[in-house]
Amino acid sequence: MTPAAEVEAERKERTGQRVWDVAAVLSSCVGAAIVLGDAQAGRGMSDDQVFLHLVAGCVFAQALWWRRRWPVAVAVFLSVVSVVAEGAGVASLIALFTVVTLRRGRPAVLVTALSVVTGLLFTWINPDPTVPMPVTIALTIALTAATVAIGLAARARRELIASLRERAARAEEETRLRADRLRLLERERIAREMHDALAHRISMVSLHAGALQIRPDLTPEEVAKAAATIRDSAHQALEDLREILGVLRAGDGDGLRPQPDLRDLGDLLADAHRAGVRVSAVNHLDGLPISASLGRTLYRLIQEGLTNAGKHAPGTSVRLLLESTGEGELHLLISNPLPGIARSVVPGAGAGLVGLAERVELLHGRLSHGVRDHPGAGLSFDLEAWLPWPS
Repeated sequence: MTPAAEVEAERKERTGQRVWDVAAVLSSCVGAAIVLGDAQAGRGMSDDQVFLHLVAGCVFAQALWWRRRWPVAVAVFLSVVSVVAEGAGVASLIALFTVVTLRRGRPAVLVTALSVVTGLLFTWINPDPTVPMPVTIALTIALTAATVAIGLAARARRELIASLRERAARAEEETRLRADRLRLLERERIAREMHDALAHRISMVSLHAGALQIRPDLTPEEVAKAAATIRDSAHQALEDLREILGVLRAGDGDGLRPQPDLRDLGDLLADAHRAGVRVSAVNHLDGLPISASLGRTLYRLIQEGLTNAGKHAPGTSVRLLLESTGEGELHLLISNPLPGIARSVVPGAGAGLVGLAERVELLHGRLSHGVRDHPGAGLSFDLEAWLPWPS
């Protein structure tokens, strides 16, 4: 709830309380008039006595304005004065009701006992000749008990409503926090997707630029082709960077391009070929149904593997294998030989493999990578992944 809404709610609550206070004072005056009318008929009170008690009762009833701030003090005061001012009896019961609804334990018990004692004392001082004393005592105790019971019911209802409101507010807050958490996770996922694409584009730019530097014998047509590839890759990198910043600022994925998956493998291999990476691809999954999340993960694995091969082993032939193990898993292998000590033209921080491990773990798969010695073929860097794929 905003501060302005809280102020408005507090103002409405105060207004409602004042309305109830006015109603309590008016009810006390009306009740005093009714009680004094019965007393005049039963005990033979004069008109002057009735008027005096009525005025006194209405004056003492003004104390009900402070019944919420000092409920016990107001109830004690009205209980005591009701012994001599018969018109304050209704106001005394309203004050008792307020104490029961606002206070627990000893204060409520003491005020209730005081109300019973003052009621019996008033009955003893002002007996009604038309009603037997035992009946009058029973009626006094019953009236006090009814007031206490109504107060307890009102307090229970108010506490129940407060509890329900608190639960609703807590549930709303938990829903908001859950939505914020999901939104944050989605932002991180999209940013990670775009980061991988951006890293690939920048790597392509660096590889082509490096090729122009180390190949001074290229023809003008080849130089123009490489320059065009650098320009296109740089343009795509800027677009990816713009989308990453948009995601981190706006917090949603509206307007983003669809993320590539295994259906875009052909374009990925073509980009690698233009960058000078020779790929021998064997895809046994062509045409088979692949889920969107699995397809994106496979695409990123292949993209990272080809990028690493182009950076750390330029000029070598990369072997790519996609197959089903027949045991409910997909097997991906990217392998490139390491002829001697390869020098990387593009620096790397190793964060790509960490990101791949996170992706594979999210799909409950396994990832393996490292330098291996293949008899007869020499050393190679192998990147392998096994991902669940229900048949």
